[in-house]
Amino acid sequence: MIEIVTAEADFDVFYRTTRHRVVTTLYALTGDLGTAQDAAQEAYARAWQRWSQLADYDDPEAWVRTVARRICLSAWRKARNGYKAYRRHGTAPPAGAPGDDTMALVAALRRLPTEQRVAIALHHLLDLPVAEVARETGTSVSTVKSRLARGRRTLSALLAEDLTETEEVRRA
Repeated sequence: MIEIVTAEADFDVFYRTTRHRVVTTLYALTGDLGTAQDAAQEAYARAWQRWSQLADYDDPEAWVRTVARRICLSAWRKARNGYKAYRRHGTAPPAGAPGDDTMALVAALRRLPTEQRVAIALHHLLDLPVAEVARETGTSVSTVKSRLARGRRTLSALLAEDLTETEEVRRA
């Protein structure tokens, strides 16, 4: 127990005496204080996990700086690769406006009880088997089957009602 307390105290002293220098160095390298602070925080967290080994290093601060620089470099590469992919593929074509059928279906789904709506969405929109829907919702297979049957019956009635109203509007 005394050894753990000593290790914590040693790390606390190390952190307090080196943090400002590490963050300042990273800020100078990245030009972004938030990125510098995030990288330093991650590097110190990794140092804490290895403190029993790092405490014996001649310069554990150099290890933290190296890890933090690599974290910054990795973030920069990720951003650069994302930008390259964006330039290569361009933006996605704009999605068209939803059709009347989609609007009617969404409106009808909103009128269903939540349990039925969830069961229908998971089973019919995500193509999950009934057993998987049951597992995901924490209910029995028979409950899911019941919710699906009731939900489809209600949807059918709601969509038929909407279709009738739409036709009446068109005639007028």
